[in-house]
Amino acid sequence: MLRIRSRPLRMLHQRLGSRHNSQLASLSFEPETVRHDYPFTAAYPVGSKVINEQHFYQNDILFNWYNKSPHPVSLRQLAFFGRKLTEEKIIGSANFVRTELPTRLAHRIRDLQCLPFSVMRNEHMSQVYELYYQAFNQFRKFPAIKTLEDNDKFCKLVSDLLLDHLTIIPSLVTGGIECAMDQLIEPKRLDDVMSLMLRSRISRRVIAEQHISLSQSFNESLAQGKRETAEKASDYIGEVFLQCSAKDCIRTASAQAESFAVQVIAKELHKSPADIVVPEVVIQGDDAKFPYMDSHLKYIMGEILRNAYYATIRRHIVSGKGGNPPPILVSISNTPSDVRIRFSDQGGGVPKEVQPHIWSFAKGPEATSRLDMFKRIPKLAGVPHEVDFAGNLDTKRVISTDTHESSLARFSNRPPNVKLGIGLPMSKVYVEYWDGSLDLTSLEGHGTDVALRISRLGNQNEKLQLDRV
Repeated sequence: MLRIRSRPLRMLHQRLGSRHNSQLASLSFEPETVRHDYPFTAAYPVGSKVINEQHFYQNDILFNWYNKSPHPVSLRQLAFFGRKLTEEKIIGSANFVRTELPTRLAHRIRDLQCLPFSVMRNEHMSQVYELYYQAFNQFRKFPAIKTLEDNDKFCKLVSDLLLDHLTIIPSLVTGGIECAMDQLIEPKRLDDVMSLMLRSRISRRVIAEQHISLSQSFNESLAQGKRETAEKASDYIGEVFLQCSAKDCIRTASAQAESFAVQVIAKELHKSPADIVVPEVVIQGDDAKFPYMDSHLKYIMGEILRNAYYATIRRHIVSGKGGNPPPILVSISNTPSDVRIRFSDQGGGVPKEVQPHIWSFAKGPEATSRLDMFKRIPKLAGVPHEVDFAGNLDTKRVISTDTHESSLARFSNRPPNVKLGIGLPMSKVYVEYWDGSLDLTSLEGHGTDVALRISRLGNQNEKLQLDRV
């Protein structure tokens, strides 16, 4: 039998008290435009072990963790901590992660509880909530770490949870689109929630991946008979950050984007891929090298170039003009504080009716088709850096570059008829998290310019914090 809760949000607000800050207040506001005739709006999902009367709104354990303040982590701290490793540092890092991650998860679980309850009854949103709560429970119950053997067990738990959570982004987007289409949540509010959840997710995964990478490095040193690792270079800012080359990333992303666009257009226009002429990518300006998460950067550039290739090739074929399509120009500008990259195509620009929804996860008029795409690939795993890392976690070895590339290719080369529509909004969240920016200017009938600004993280390491909780 279904149990009905008539006052869930009021009970939650009474429990939150002074901790109900402005961020949560904005999430708990229910717009008048939201439908209230949704079937069984206040009923708990049948069979859920954590979305029920006992756990959802009257959970003292969760409240206690929510009342803890997350500890800001700056890139400077990551750099200092990982520059030279000892057993004491590894165990200290493990215990920090052991208590920090459940604290951050408790804040996200509370945010989900503050959404309209009809949203949380959505199957996909319920899956996200349950995965978060299960992870929260496993972390909080893990005993204090005192030895390297304890740390190996903890790293195994972290790696397992990273793998388990690979489906959270598709579930979150699918559930969000469904709720927006059913008018259970406003598109603007959905975008705010998605942005908040993704920013927090980045910080948690960087903290988790950093610890596992540190443990891998230290275990390698132990295998060589050393009780500490060698001193890192002065420009080191963290195990998960690589020295990236703008031109190398552009070339890699370009090759993947070209292959994807050719397959898409070949299927759409019933042509052989071999008959499709692709535009040249012309890179202008000197190369720029900077520390960044390599897979983040290639994903962002790949989404931008995928759109540019697709629009340029398709417009050229439809126009009936012979010869080669116009080139895609990529301009690099290198400054002491940031790297700016502009992608310019002549693919006809973005249609006026689509422009207001470019950065939205709700997708406006394209919501139905995008939702169908997500349902066709329910196993799609997150975003590439998550596949890269979680697919190759091993506390006894370091991840190879070749493995990173193959994992990224598996994500980027998804079926050509599957266009998810979240590439740009997802890229914008990731760029802005690392103190950069992503902007698009469309000249309908001609083409599109996309401006990517990448902050030099080495210069920002004292102020840029992983505290987007």
